[in-house]
Amino acid sequence: MALFSNFTPDDSTLLAGLRANSPNRQRFENQLYDRYAYFIREAARTHRLPDDDCATAYADTVLTVIDHIQTGRFAERSGLKTYLHKIFYNKCVDVIRKNTTNRESVHYGTVSLDESLHDLPGDVQSVVQQLIQGQDIEQLHRYLNALGDKCREMLLAWGDGQADAQIAQQAGYNSAGVAKTSRLRCLEKLKASYDRQV
Repeated sequence: MALFSNFTPDDSTLLAGLRANSPNRQRFENQLYDRYAYFIREAARTHRLPDDDCATAYADTVLTVIDHIQTGRFAERSGLKTYLHKIFYNKCVDVIRKNTTNRESVHYGTVSLDESLHDLPGDVQSVVQQLIQGQDIEQLHRYLNALGDKCREMLLAWGDGQADAQIAQQAGYNSAGVAKTSRLRCLEKLKASYDRQV
């Protein structure tokens, strides 16, 4: 294992590793993440975004690029770095737009479910809240169990407030960034479970 700790494959080796359906693929995913992680600092400085927003956009970018490589959408007309950077840039622009839209929408009135519940009589209100909470928790546990042990443990740890660095140590990942990428992948799977229900 120590033999590969500082190994940086060229693009073709990295692409082959990401396309392979083997247990080593996780190692290549980690290398892709680590190789261009400096984009996070550059984007925070260039776009004046919080580090967390840039890190989330970067992790999402890596997941997108891995998917494009595995599904054949990455046609290798540009270098891997250029391709990843373009997607990352677009995701940062999306974050800027979302932040701008959120700031503007604060001024418009919206009624949440909690606010609607306040209009109900007290005894009805508590029954409705219990039903909502009970169904949500039961459903969440079903979906988490369907994801598998690793995803379930990671998401539960994150839900308990553990930082990605702690999760990385517990799960045996190389860095907090790699743990974050894996966690986001698990969250996407969880979201897909809810989307299928609708």
